[in-house]
Amino acid sequence: MNMGCKSDPQANGRGVTNVLQNPCMRAIGDIYIYQKRIIIFNYIQSLIYLSLSQKMKKCRSRQSQMKQNNMVLKIVLEFVEAINCANIDRLIGLLGKDHVFIDSRGTRMTGNDRLKEAWIGYFSLFPDYKIEIEDTFQNKAMIVLTGYASGTYKAAGKNLAVSNHWRIPASWKAVVVNDKIGLWQVYADNGVVSESIGRNLDMLQ
Repeated sequence: MNMGCKSDPQANGRGVTNVLQNPCMRAIGDIYIYQKRIIIFNYIQSLIYLSLSQKMKKCRSRQSQMKQNNMVLKIVLEFVEAINCANIDRLIGLLGKDHVFIDSRGTRMTGNDRLKEAWIGYFSLFPDYKIEIEDTFQNKAMIVLTGYASGTYKAAGKNLAVSNHWRIPASWKAVVVNDKIGLWQVYADNGVVSESIGRNLDMLQ
């Protein structure tokens, strides 16, 4: 096929072709450069797409994690609300199948039936037991709450007395498993609580 390129008789006679002055060679060179630019452009475009794809994937992952974190916090706060309202049924309903409760002395308790009895007994001693949250710290499914615990010891056969009221710094660790409270651990110095109970026992003697 004739590309409109003409040979130079004088150049052929000399046995040398001036590539820069040969229209045919220039056309071939232009095509080569164009194809090379297309390859480079496609390569850069693929890198940009890959980078954007990775960023979008990370963004979706962060959004998913944030959504999960929000759900975990919501469950823990619902559990705290159930405690503050002394709502035994709601409280037990939020416990996981293998829930573990650890009190401030390190005593472990499992089994939802046993835990139900324990919470009923605790609320009978401190009917107005409350958790006051000041700060929350979260690491995925684990949440740490810091604040205060308060309550009023109700001696047998007596009404709540102001002298039996206590309020102490406390922290709680919660781990959510399958949208349920898998672990609830209390950190507090219960010396004031023990003193309140002790005073009433002394009065009965």
